[in-house]
Amino acid sequence: MMSGETGRELLAGVELGGTKCICILGSGPHDVRAQRAITTTDPETTLWNIERALSEMFEMHGPPSRLGIASFGPVDLDVLSPRYGFITSTPKPGWRDTNVAARLRDAFGIPVSFDTDVNAAALAEGRWGATQALGDYAYVTVGTGIGVGLVVNGATVKGFGHPEAGHIRVARRAGDVWPGHCPFHSDCVEGLASGSALAARAGKPASEIAPDDPLWTDVAHTLAQLCATLALTTAPRRILFGGGVMNAQAHLFGRIREAFRNSLAGYVDVPAVMDRLDDYIRPAGLGDRAGPLGALALARSVRPD
Repeated sequence: MMSGETGRELLAGVELGGTKCICILGSGPHDVRAQRAITTTDPETTLWNIERALSEMFEMHGPPSRLGIASFGPVDLDVLSPRYGFITSTPKPGWRDTNVAARLRDAFGIPVSFDTDVNAAALAEGRWGATQALGDYAYVTVGTGIGVGLVVNGATVKGFGHPEAGHIRVARRAGDVWPGHCPFHSDCVEGLASGSALAARAGKPASEIAPDDPLWTDVAHTLAQLCATLALTTAPRRILFGGGVMNAQAHLFGRIREAFRNSLAGYVDVPAVMDRLDDYIRPAGLGDRAGPLGALALARSVRPD
């Protein structure tokens, strides 16, 4: 943990994950005053523990000017919606229709910025990580689930909601007939290649599956199809991968690049992409710090009252 630096605006962040939450206080990767992990259980217990942790951090280091909340989803990001700041149709038991943003805003009385955890991580990569100076890029996290943060013209993509590219259905690899694990869509990207899907299919955690297991061929194909879909829609200048599965199975990067090239079949004739695939599809620069730093990046996006 880095010590505080003078002259930096103090910000607070919460990365609200499905398994654990991280509360952070600071201004960026070189100025983290405090950080604390909390187990995600039921909403009331979890949010109360977050409030307590933040209060203790504020008492020790001073009050922040703004708070960023990077949440698992789906969430409502429409500021005109009566359910703005809510977790909505999540399959996580007990969390559906939980009002996160208003609860924490009212607890501390400071401006709050609310977004998905993967969008926040993408913003952190753009500010401090592997996509600095790029206005268009994608951040893909492959962990318990699969999420995609899309940044276009320097801003995260938002319409009636946020992108859920992890639930896109893609072309299956020939011969792969496993039905998939997503409770909504069975064989979407998340249902085929997430950590929970791999555990269901292999009977053990993704980190324990040998690199030479034939299963990885199917996984790489699925993730490459996702990359091809992104390349043909928002045309990101770089695609970053993070999350526990990718961190534990680095061999996937080479497989994904090869399958990505095969999928596009020469249609995308852009040397900056196709001649530099090692740089185009690459690991996230901030590693597992992207999530909590993303919450601080979100806090920067809202101005104090």
